[in-house]
Amino acid sequence: MSERIVVVGAALIEDGHLLAARRSAPAELAGRWELPGGKVEPGETPEAALERELREELGVDAEAGARVPGEWPLKPPYVLRVFTARLRPGSAAPEPLQDHDELRWLGPGDVWEVRWLDQDVPAVRQTLALLGSPAPRQAPGA
Repeated sequence: MSERIVVVGAALIEDGHLLAARRSAPAELAGRWELPGGKVEPGETPEAALERELREELGVDAEAGARVPGEWPLKPPYVLRVFTARLRPGSAAPEPLQDHDELRWLGPGDVWEVRWLDQDVPAVRQTLALLGSPAPRQAPGA
C-alpha cells in the first residue's frame, strides 16, 4: 500500500465565524469552497504546514490549534486532516493570495450557503460539532 500524503485544512475561527475560501484553480475545483490549507511537506509537522499554508495562501499569521477528529479521503494518495486555527494578535486580515478568489466568514446559520467541495462537507460538519455549533440546516447532499 502506498503511503498517504496528508493535506491539512484550517478551521480558522474568528468571533464564532468559520473562514471559507473559494477555489480559483485548478479548473475542476474553481468556484467551490473549502477550508484553506495544503500539503504537509516532508519533515514538517501538520501544525507547521497549516501555519505555512495560511501565510502563503491568505497572508496571515495564524496559530494551529486542536485537530478536528477524523480524516477524509481525497484523490489518492491524499487524505484531509483539519485543525482549528486562530489569527495571532496583530495579524493582517486574510486575503485570497493563492488558489482562491474570494473569502467569507460564515456564522453557524450561513455555513451551508456556500457550495463546499464534496470532500470538505464532512470535515466542516465535524468542525461544527467540535465547536458546539448547532447546524440549523443540513449540508447539501446530506
